[in-house]
Amino acid sequence: MKAVTWQGRRDVRVEDVPDPRIEEPTDAVIRVTSTGLCGSDLHLYEVLTPFMTAGDILGHEPMGIVEEVGPEAGDLRPGDRVVVPFQIACGRCLMCQDGLPTQCETTQVTSEGMGAALFGYTRLYGAVPGGQAEYLRVPQAQYGPIKVPEGPPDDRFVYLSDVLPTAWQAVAYAEVPPGGTLVVLGLGPIGEMACRIALSRGVERVIGIDLVPERLARAAARGVQTLDITSFDDEKALVEAVRDATGGRGADAVIDAVGTEAHGSAVARLAQTAAAVLPGRISAPLAERFSVDRLGALHMAIDMVRRGGTISLSGVYGGMADPLPMLTLFDKQIQLRMGQANVHRWSDDILPYLTDEDPLGVEEFATHHLPLTDAPHAYDMFQHKQDGAIKILLHPGTG
Repeated sequence: MKAVTWQGRRDVRVEDVPDPRIEEPTDAVIRVTSTGLCGSDLHLYEVLTPFMTAGDILGHEPMGIVEEVGPEAGDLRPGDRVVVPFQIACGRCLMCQDGLPTQCETTQVTSEGMGAALFGYTRLYGAVPGGQAEYLRVPQAQYGPIKVPEGPPDDRFVYLSDVLPTAWQAVAYAEVPPGGTLVVLGLGPIGEMACRIALSRGVERVIGIDLVPERLARAAARGVQTLDITSFDDEKALVEAVRDATGGRGADAVIDAVGTEAHGSAVARLAQTAAAVLPGRISAPLAERFSVDRLGALHMAIDMVRRGGTISLSGVYGGMADPLPMLTLFDKQIQLRMGQANVHRWSDDILPYLTDEDPLGVEEFATHHLPLTDAPHAYDMFQHKQDGAIKILLHPGTG
């Protein structure tokens, strides 16, 4: 089969690789019909290279048709149309039963001290072959895949794999009070979808902040009050604009949907670049120390949120030793919530929104539909934010 493989920094290729097969009784194999390109994939493309191996298959946002199932794959049957959550979880352990499948005790990557295994995401999360491929082996298929109905296009459901539950959890964790104001930092796919979900769930005022014109325009068209970072002299002026808009108090809650994509420290940026090209025994500790953690967005969130407010962190940070303003966090009595999205915890809440009325606008959410063979171009375009690329779906079997 053809699959998108990582070969080095800014080097992904579509190659012929062995077809997946049933290896465990709880496995299934699906034929992928749509698979998303995520901002998290850019971390692998750019700066998390010390944790990658040439030939790793990328991607963690797939959906498709079940082709084959193991004898213990639950009620899954060949022909079922399914979305595959990005995390791999058993559904039976204490963590899964507590609504935390991202911490699944069956698939935890204990050798790396990490949580549940993820599709297509570095050795830190198990180096499991990902979903940017024609076929995908799905471990723990008795729990993971979410069955969806035939008929509507893939765009209606594919975001259940990651975008929708990540954005939903970000809004749920923000706990915006009635009549309150939510600020969303970063209007990429997660940030923009968080805005849509917040408005659909009754948050009265949503302020979205970004610097990419296409992102700002999309959010504004859905009723979001937008602030363009480039129109302010400095970060302090931007923070003051948020305070002015909230009676001088600050936002009730801030979602940081930027994380590792934030612009910031030149030292951190230099360290990240070095980590991507140095030998593994040197680069891995360097990446763990500086990781991709330009902490500008998180510091901005701390400044913007009101005293007693909440910061909901959905942007991924990977550093192990980054300084945080603990005195400010403590003094302002800020509640900080974060974590990988627990897909199954939220999927039943989300499904009613994926109706014919399409209140979240999922069917027009993707800016680009491309064949899988165009993946190298898609990565480059997405990384450089060219051609209005905000969300890209790849389709095996087309082109």
